[in-house]
Amino acid sequence: MREKLAELKRTGEARIASAATTPELQNVKASLIGKRGVLAEILREIPALDISIRPEMGSAANELKNHLSSLIDERGKALQLASSAISPNFDLTVPGIPPSGGALHPITQMSYDLNDAFRSLGFEIFQENEITSELYAFDNLNFPPDHPARESMDTYWIAGHDSGRGGDRLCLRPHLTGASVRYIQTHRPPYRFVYPGRVYRNETTDARHERAFFQYEALVVDKNFPFTAGKVMVKSILDKVFGRDVPVRMRVGFFPFVEPGYEIDMSCLVCGGTGCNVCKHVGWIEIMPGGTPHPNVLRASGLDPAEYTGFYVNIGLDRLVMMRYGVDDVRLFHSADLRFLSQFK
Repeated sequence: MREKLAELKRTGEARIASAATTPELQNVKASLIGKRGVLAEILREIPALDISIRPEMGSAANELKNHLSSLIDERGKALQLASSAISPNFDLTVPGIPPSGGALHPITQMSYDLNDAFRSLGFEIFQENEITSELYAFDNLNFPPDHPARESMDTYWIAGHDSGRGGDRLCLRPHLTGASVRYIQTHRPPYRFVYPGRVYRNETTDARHERAFFQYEALVVDKNFPFTAGKVMVKSILDKVFGRDVPVRMRVGFFPFVEPGYEIDMSCLVCGGTGCNVCKHVGWIEIMPGGTPHPNVLRASGLDPAEYTGFYVNIGLDRLVMMRYGVDDVRLFHSADLRFLSQFK
């Protein structure tokens, strides 16, 4: 019995030390000290021994089992550490580096703030696809057939769908206004809604222009809606979004989809109205066209212009964000440069 225990100790220590993987070590453990292992077979021989040496052999067998179990545990820890990606010298008690927190993009935040401001005035939020047709981008908006905006030098037409006219000719939406007609066609009056989204123009990029940029349209259509209420709405929204008084002016302007039409400017907040590159040194920056929906647009929407009127604005969302943060180049907001965007957390 003593010889068997001594032999088991010698071979067991060697097999444990040579186990190269955790599954292999588990097999060694089962064959040595498992229920059907070598040590279990030795223990079954104890009842046949002389009664005077049974206690000694039983104690020796238990000591060997504890010894082999300890070696197996140590070897298991060593194998786990060897297979771990963590260095053995790594101190797990050292506090970790907290991950940097994310934040909304400043253009997204501005859009949400405008949503909240318009919701407080009873407006609905509307969204639509970024691909539209010539019918909704131009025809329904009173654009003449030969208007230059219909050309590829201004609008991105979809390859394979750029022939024909009207609803068969598809493009990336050059503005949001066409979807307003679709909204009116699918809802019941009166109308009071806003429509934020990205639009696409074939333009040369500079500090104030991008090929893909964001607009934020607002439209009210109702009976007997006074034009002056539209200007009050614009002033109220800007004051609320910027948290201070924002000087606003309206200049007569021509847009096919409004009559009368206006260019609505706000005082440049980058320079405080003193003049800079953003406002072209005039102290004012154009942020939206506006006016009363043209009778032809109302007719295309299925409304009688003798009965309905309203007020329309299309906010240049990117420029509004430039005013909020005093940034003089719109391209920075579209650069995906985390060094720049991390300032707005």
